[in-house]
Amino acid sequence: MKAGISTACFYPKTPEEAVSYLSACRVSNIEIFFNSFFELQKDYLRELRTVLNSGGCKVLSVHPFTSGMEPIFFFSDYERRVEDGLEMYRRYFAAANEVGAEILVFHGDRRGSNCPEERYFERFLRLYRLGKEFGVTVAQENVERCRSGELSFLRRMKEALGTDAQFALDVKQARRSGENPMVFLKALGSSICHVHISDGGTSGDCLPIGSGEMDFSAFFEKLREIQYRGGVILELYRQNYREREELISSYDKLREMIG
Repeated sequence: MKAGISTACFYPKTPEEAVSYLSACRVSNIEIFFNSFFELQKDYLRELRTVLNSGGCKVLSVHPFTSGMEPIFFFSDYERRVEDGLEMYRRYFAAANEVGAEILVFHGDRRGSNCPEERYFERFLRLYRLGKEFGVTVAQENVERCRSGELSFLRRMKEALGTDAQFALDVKQARRSGENPMVFLKALGSSICHVHISDGGTSGDCLPIGSGEMDFSAFFEKLREIQYRGGVILELYRQNYREREELISSYDKLREMIG
């Protein structure tokens, strides 16, 4: 397992600003949250890679800022928009190659959508296979406001797609769906290829490590049980911590728990 931090923790700071700080703090693994199409340009990505390399940082995953548009591009009745969506995400896959990432985090369709599940799975599979052409795995994240927030939906997705269904487990999103993250872990098992982590409890569902009541011992025990080898990425929103030092402290605690 690999402890890391998402540049999303610093929003609205730019990825390069976040990477510069994390590099200086000797954070080994990073998720890049792209915030604009400008940040998918080759010249920008080369400069970002220089900053990453100078700090010895590895990018494990990328996250598109267009997640909120995925219902429109991938799950409507209009085939041309699907092609547009695939072309748009081709740029993300190319960007992932530029920075060395092997995972792209995908939110998917909105909760309450009338898109048939068969169509959802078929559209996801098309994107998944396009990602594989670039050596990138599209990981379906559990997101409370999306269909993927329902564990029963993810179970059916796993059953329908087999090993082509790969998942990013976000523990705060599991809490927001009214589920214990351990339930997602047990249900999806080795299909989980990426983890977004935070603490949580009565004072909030997205907190720095050690500020809530999450049973990290049991969580990491289960990750080891399923032989998880991927990233465990700290993802907090800017309002969830006071000083940057809290992020680094949380990262250090993650490293200790991972061993």
